[in-house]
Amino acid sequence: MGTYFVILTCRDSENIIEEAVNSLKRQTQKPEYIIIINDGSKDKTAEILEKLQRDFDRLYVITNPDLGYDVTRIVSNWNKAIKLTDELKLVKTDYHMIATDDTIYEDEYCEKIIKMLDVNSKIAIASGDYGDYKNIAPHGAGRFVRTSFFDIHHQFYPEKLGYESLVLFTAVLHGYTYKIFNNIKFKHVRQLGKDHHFYEFGASMRTLGYHPLFVIGRFFLYFLYGKPLGRKGAIFMFYSYLTFSPKESGYYSLYDKEIRKFISDIQCRRIKKIFRMTGYKKTFSHNNDGNKFGSI
Repeated sequence: MGTYFVILTCRDSENIIEEAVNSLKRQTQKPEYIIIINDGSKDKTAEILEKLQRDFDRLYVITNPDLGYDVTRIVSNWNKAIKLTDELKLVKTDYHMIATDDTIYEDEYCEKIIKMLDVNSKIAIASGDYGDYKNIAPHGAGRFVRTSFFDIHHQFYPEKLGYESLVLFTAVLHGYTYKIFNNIKFKHVRQLGKDHHFYEFGASMRTLGYHPLFVIGRFFLYFLYGKPLGRKGAIFMFYSYLTFSPKESGYYSLYDKEIRKFISDIQCRRIKKIFRMTGYKKTFSHNNDGNKFGSI
């Protein structure tokens, strides 16, 4: 069976970090090692991690100074963990797993995911699901990424807003696919979106070049069902999409024109398919004067 290591970020996590790490240690398919990035915790997180290291010699900790909470550091912390595997010459694994300080996994979570990945080499990224809402794309937490794909097409995560989705689209661009297994479960201890109110969800749609009609459709879907973001989260997402102003460079800048066009084209084809399935083209292909609208 394929092997994996875990990247886990935390900050001021004294109440939950031990449970999160123990959830990974209990896995029936155990990680080769776990790398935790302690991002400037001011509570007892560091002491708890030291204790956990004494009981698990394959637990590595990177400690950052306290620079205040900053969501933009998450992806750079992931890259620090990846660089550490080279610096310490740690064993190369078939996959890496992204975890968080507030995610708890069923004991067979990793074994189930890896079995699915092992039998289908075209799946580049996969995760399980949480809650009773069936999502359609892998989550950040609980996500497994295939090393053979990642090393060739990324090596490191892009340190730019929308990095999780960008990796999914890169997989599709290069002939891979991604998968979420809704029957393989984990849970969040903290409420999703508590810290950022889904601002980044909407803003990343701009950096990635999402088709406007796709964004509108997603907003109405989330608002109508109240899941997975909740209605308030859907409003935050849509508002940030409309008001976001990209920077010239850095974390809040746009991705390359080519990948943005690729993403928009994929979504445009999906929109056209939905319209064909619902009879939109037949019903709305003419206006009241009999003149044809342009194709969507």
